[in-house]
Amino acid sequence: MNPMWLGAALGAFLGIGLVLVARRLPFLHRPSADERISPYLRDLEGPEVFAGAPDSGSPFFAVRRLFEPSLRGGARRLERLLGGTTSVRKRLARAGIDRGLEEFRIEQVLWGAAGFGIALLISLVALSSGSGNPVGLIILCAVAAVLGVLSRDTHLTSQVRRRERRLLAELPTVAEMLALAVAAGEGPAAALDRVARSSRGELTKELQRVLAETRAGESLVRSLDALADRTGLVALSRFADGLAVALERGTPLADVLRAQAGDIREANRRELIENGARREVAMMVPVVFLVLPVTVVFAFFPGAVGIRLIAG
Repeated sequence: MNPMWLGAALGAFLGIGLVLVARRLPFLHRPSADERISPYLRDLEGPEVFAGAPDSGSPFFAVRRLFEPSLRGGARRLERLLGGTTSVRKRLARAGIDRGLEEFRIEQVLWGAAGFGIALLISLVALSSGSGNPVGLIILCAVAAVLGVLSRDTHLTSQVRRRERRLLAELPTVAEMLALAVAAGEGPAAALDRVARSSRGELTKELQRVLAETRAGESLVRSLDALADRTGLVALSRFADGLAVALERGTPLADVLRAQAGDIREANRRELIENGARREVAMMVPVVFLVLPVTVVFAFFPGAVGIRLIAG
């Protein structure tokens, strides 16, 4: 490795270390209100009492405990830079992630730091072999950090899609179970409680949340409306609206639930047919661009070789 670049790398690491040490000095670090009162509230129950303590089950627990002030500062700067607070909160709720916006921004900072670290390691290897352009490697590190931040946002979107698919797959079965319970003579709240106790899944967790809000004093209709707003699925919104309308107007609930289950299954069948049609078109890509050229080469290559031999 070039001694100049080795010295620059060592100097950069030394400078970063000195800055981190200086920021943690007591006379330079002004504690926030949460940090001042948190030692006196640790023995109280509830997740919101001490918001500064991260989840001990997280794989980044040690890193977050060590660099928590810097991570929270980076999360606030990232929030001001990216924005989209409402969209992120909605997607967190739709993904079923019980986590605040600041925790998500901290995860984005960690993903960006991981991408930057991988790119930095690749850059150091390239510099040690003498085959790297320093300016290009710096740009590579910056791009890797940005891609790491954006990858966490993309991963959240994929989490939302996977959960929505699970909700749609569970909805017809839950609707028919509710219809059976209501037809057997149980009330709506009792039927919801029976289904929530006898089944497992994402929709069951949402029903348990509806029941918890009902037991806390909220009306069942408002809890169902909140379920529809929280999930954002059209089919689940129709399901919750149908339950709410049946409860308000006294229409036969079992018939409404059976009809909704049939409609959801029909919609799922149409979606499968559409996905099959799209996959059929996608299957033509390897056939046209891979199989067909190879077939043409195998068909014409022996003839071309024979013509060359005859001509020779």
